[in-house]
Formats: sequence, C-alpha cells, structure tokens
Amino acid sequence: MIQRPAAGSIPDAPGSYQFKDAHGRVIYVGKASSLRSRLSSYFQDKRNLHPRTAAMVSAAESVEWIEVRNEVEALMLEYNLIKEHRPRFNIRLRDDKSYPFLAITLDEEWPRATVMRGRKRKGTRYFGPYAHAYAIRETLNLLLRSFPVRTCPPSKFNEHQRLGRPCLLFHIEKCSGPCVKAVEGGDYAAHVAGLADFLDGRTEDVEKAIEARMAQAAVAQEYEIAARLRDRLAAVRRAMERQQIVADRGEDIDVVGVAQDDLEASVQVFFVRHGRVVGRRGFIIDKVEALGEEELIDRILEELYGEEPAMGYPKAVLVPVLGRGHETYVEWLSGLRGSNVEIRVPQRGDKRSLHETVTLNAREEFARHRMHRASDHNARSRALTELQHHLELPEAPLRIECFDMAHLQGTDYVGSMVVLEDGLPAKREYRRFKVKDVPGNDDYAAMREVLTRRLRAYVHDQEEGQETKQDVNAQTQGGSKKPGKFAYPPQLLLVDGGKGQLAVAIDVVRELGLEHEIPVAALAKRFEEVYVPGRSRPVAVPRGSEALFMLQRIRDEAHRFANTFHRELRGKRMRRGLLDGVPGLGEARKTRLVREFGGVKGVREAGLDALLAVSWLPEAVARAVHERVSGDG
Repeated sequence: MIQRPAAGSIPDAPGSYQFKDAHGRVIYVGKASSLRSRLSSYFQDKRNLHPRTAAMVSAAESVEWIEVRNEVEALMLEYNLIKEHRPRFNIRLRDDKSYPFLAITLDEEWPRATVMRGRKRKGTRYFGPYAHAYAIRETLNLLLRSFPVRTCPPSKFNEHQRLGRPCLLFHIEKCSGPCVKAVEGGDYAAHVAGLADFLDGRTEDVEKAIEARMAQAAVAQEYEIAARLRDRLAAVRRAMERQQIVADRGEDIDVVGVAQDDLEASVQVFFVRHGRVVGRRGFIIDKVEALGEEELIDRILEELYGEEPAMGYPKAVLVPVLGRGHETYVEWLSGLRGSNVEIRVPQRGDKRSLHETVTLNAREEFARHRMHRASDHNARSRALTELQHHLELPEAPLRIECFDMAHLQGTDYVGSMVVLEDGLPAKREYRRFKVKDVPGNDDYAAMREVLTRRLRAYVHDQEEGQETKQDVNAQTQGGSKKPGKFAYPPQLLLVDGGKGQLAVAIDVVRELGLEHEIPVAALAKRFEEVYVPGRSRPVAVPRGSEALFMLQRIRDEAHRFANTFHRELRGKRMRRGLLDGVPGLGEARKTRLVREFGGVKGVREAGLDALLAVSWLPEAVARAVHERVSGDG
C-alpha cells in the first residue's frame, strides 16, 4: 500500500512523476506544472477517484518525481520515460497495421527507392506512410519513367556491377544504370532530388521543370529528347492524379481524427504537404488510464511528434478539440520545427470538411477494429480462463513464458524464451540464450542451464529490490534501481517437451525455492499432451479448445525463435570458418564484404579484380582475402 509523501517534501514546481509497484517496476508516468498539486490529488478517498486511477494507486507501492525547469521539459521527460518503461497504467498505442513507407537511401553512393516498414534508420529519407504497399509500388512505377533511380537491393546492384551488364529495368528506361556507370553522378543526383520533391508534395515545381526542359529540347530540335520528356511529363501527371488536392499549395498540415469508446480509441492522421495528401497513419489506443478528450489529444500529439516524423513537422495540426496542455504543446512543436506551429480546431470551410473526412476514416477503422476485438478478446479471455481451470492454477496466467532448445548435433546450442502477456506476444520480453556448459547433445542439461539462468536472475532481482527498499527512501527522486530484464515472474512456465523436460523444470524451481510461486507445465509435440507436476497422465485439455490453441501457438513461437537464433549463430560460425583470421579483415569489414558479394559463396567466387574494385577495402586486405578463399577452394 502506497504511503503519502511527507508534507512539504513534494516541490511546487514542474516535473514528471513515476508510480512504482512492489517489484520496483514503473506502472505509471505523469507530468505536472505543479508536482505538489498533482500528486496530492492521488491521495484522497479512492471512491472519489476514477476506477482506473484507483486501480493504479492500489497497485503502487512508491512514488518518485523529477523536477524540471518548465512544462515543456516536463512533457519531454514524461514522453521519454513512457517510451523507456512502457508503464501498464499509461495508455498504450498500437499501430493498427505496420504501415509501409517509400524510402530513399541517401547514405548510399547511388541512392535507391524502396518500400520499407518498421524502424527508421539514419541516412534514409522516408515518405508516407501509405495505406498499402501496392499503392507505393504503383506510384513508384509511374515515377521511375521520369526519375529513373535504382530500386534493386545491394546484392543485385553489386552483381550487375561485377558483370558489367545492366538489368531489364535499364532497357525499359526505368533505371538510369548506375551499376554500369551509364549515368553521371550529377544527373543521377538530379533524378533523386526530383523524386524526393515530387513525393514531398512539390509536384508543380517538378512539372514546370520538365516542361521547361522539354521546350528547350524542342527549340534545339532534339526531338527524341523532347519526346522522352513528354512521356515523363505524362507519367508525372498520372502520378499527380493519385494525390488528392485538399488545401492551398503552400499549406503543410496534419489532420487528426478520433473515434472512441470508454476502453479504446481509433486515431487516423492525414499528412498534407503543399496542399496534397502524401501519407496517412492509423493506430489504436488502449485507454488503460483515465483520460478525458483533452488529455487524449495531448497523448496523441506526444505519439505523433515525440520522435521526428517521416514527413517532418507541419505548420499546423488540426484536431477535434484543444488539449488540456494546448499552450505547452504549441511551444513544444514550435521548438521542434524551428518556427511557429499552430494547433487548432477547424470551424468552417475546406479544413472543416477535410477534418470530417479524416474523422469518418477513424470511425470506420474503429468499427472494423471492434468487430475483430470482440472475437479476439473473447477468445483470449476464454483461453486464459480454461488454462487456469485445466491446469489448476491459482490465477489466470496473464504472463506465460515458454522455453525451447535448438542445436545441430550438439553444436551451436541455443535456448529461447518467448512471452505471452494477456494472451498476446510480448516481443520486447523475448530472450535468447547461448548454452555454455553442455558438452554434446543433451537437451535436458541445456534446458536446466537456461531455466536456471532465467530464474536465478529473477531471484537476484528480487533480493536487490528488497535491499533497495530498505536502504533508500522511495519518496525522493532517483530512489530505486530500474528492474532487470528478468525481474517479473511467469504465472505459467511452459517447456517444450514431455515428462523429461517437465522434471527438469520442477527441479530448477525447487532448487531456487520458487515451487510455490511459479507453476510449470510441459507440452509434448507428438500428441499435443500437456503434463503438470504430480500427475503421471497428461491433463485432458480438450482438442480444438482455445486453451490448447494458445499453448500450441506459444510453443511454436518458441521453436521458431530458437531456430532463428541457431541459424544466425551457425551462419556466423561458417563465415568465421572461411574469413576469420585474414589480416586487416575485422568483424565490420567481414560483415560488409559478405553483404556486398551476396554471401560467403559470392566472396569465394569473386576474382581478385572484383575484390580490388571494392573501394573501401585496402589492396593488401583484398589480396589476403583472395589468397584465403582461393586456397580454401
């Protein structure tokens, strides 16, 4: 039970505060213009609090705070802490799909255009996101006739560079052939810049530039060039037709539409640059904290602009209502953009109509999500309830960990730990283990080592947490240590295998004194039989039940994760077997060399001239590599 901090100990200043549970895990992060006023509001009769707020306060054991100079700093600190700790009582934002971006790899000697998803990487410029990958490819297919940049991966580019022959895209005039130096560097850079300008919404500038070049070619009686430019202009205009014009040419705005119920919210964002819709994004919010509409808008703005968006910061953001921290967020965004940013509610005219369109999209996405959620959530709830019943667990297993092993005749032995939280994969909690102390092929010994390492780390974190609570006053800032990566116990520990693997798991939890805290079970592959301690026969989990399906899914995921890690280690070992010990060829150069030649086989088959042609590889190292692979072959 959390104790109220001593009177007068909380500063009357801006800052961020963090509630922590008994394990030291951050369960809620907030910000305030006055820490004293905001924290005092939590320490009142729980009947006066929102049910979600009351649940958070009940789960908390300590509260800490960090004082800052102003509200903008408090906002930035809160955002960073939420990203770092992912507190369970802060709202959770989930992209409703992994939206694709059109990316230009500006960090490469000859930049390429490609479709990318997931994390952004430095040196790449992103455009979008788009609703569908095929929409990007169709647009790019039209634009390549006007801006013939390469779209091939490095392995294919390097292959044609070695062959001295371009691919089909060069012959159909959808690539300018940088792999065979068929284009000058300056001309290629102009193609890349033109493509980027078009994707950034500067379509009229691109159109006028092509028209001017076409007119010049016609005046000079270079009719073939003029004809090609005419075809390029037609392709650009067809691509422009795909971009909806919604505002004046000079306007850069983001439009936010929201649809919600008491539990979740659907957010749709349209990105408008130079008056054209050039991308969109959608995500679902789990409203696990008590938020009004104004606070929800604040959280959405944090998610959109906490990290620089692919399309950059807009001049204006259109929202359904002004957030509670409106002035703070205006100041924050203006600082990020380097010029004034307006956040406002559109009242009339085209902007109002555009906002209504985006909101309609949010409603439609929310309706689809709720239909899916109804079946998916109910299925997960049934599965967890059935597992509790069939395995006679003390509570529904909201956190399940599954372990599996992978090896090849006793070599490159690895283990995997995958996690389900609330019935969904928690990939940030997945862990991989290199088995260190098992000679030969012994799955039981390998499982024992992996389980012991995982659970011993949990025991160690628990002991450290107890010492920290005794030594440090948790009511002052910086009062406790961040929990380790194994700090939280499973409510069901599942091993892939039969009675033998179960016996190993039972021994490990007993040796560590955890047999009354962590339930264990095993799932045998052959007949999908579930074994638990104290029973010689398998548990009768019905075929086709949600519970058995959940166990199968996490077991298969553990198997996949272990095999992926095993293949990765085996591949590294095989590379070391050929290229290890080459003078001057360190790990970074080795990895880059293998990537450039499309694998170890490509390095082996490359001639000395091809190795010497690699600009970043010193001549002596190139000769040493050739000597090694030639001698090896």
